[in-house]
Amino acid sequence: MNILMSLLLFCSSMAPTEAPTGLIQAGKASFYAKKFTGRRTTSGERVDPAIFSAAHLTLPFNTLVEVTNVSNNRSVIVRINDRGPHIRGRIIDLTYAPAKALGIISRGVATVTLRVIGKKGRLVAAVPSVTNVAADPAQLLPALGPVD
Repeated sequence: MNILMSLLLFCSSMAPTEAPTGLIQAGKASFYAKKFTGRRTTSGERVDPAIFSAAHLTLPFNTLVEVTNVSNNRSVIVRINDRGPHIRGRIIDLTYAPAKALGIISRGVATVTLRVIGKKGRLVAAVPSVTNVAADPAQLLPALGPVD
């Protein structure tokens, strides 16, 4: 009994896990079928095809991930809010909007690479501030370029 209590106390005092920034993973990506729209994810949010979110088996919720389609080199940033995919060989399940942006809707599955870029809210600090967009739209170009 004492060993069990010790283990429980030890586990409860552990800090929450955070994905290491820059972690790279390669594999197949798919996207949620329309029947999942409105259903709850593992994190409790509802699946919204217009939101750039995704399911991953192990990354913590709210982790920001850059997903790059290897065949056309398109990239998007998604937030992990669900667990999955539960099909062997797939590493991420995307909502419809990021899947469309990556160009994988017609094929259904694509080879992608994943790169962890941080936790929700930390991405904003990496984007240069733009005070007057209307005056000089060229200031946005560095912010819209590929994430290094």
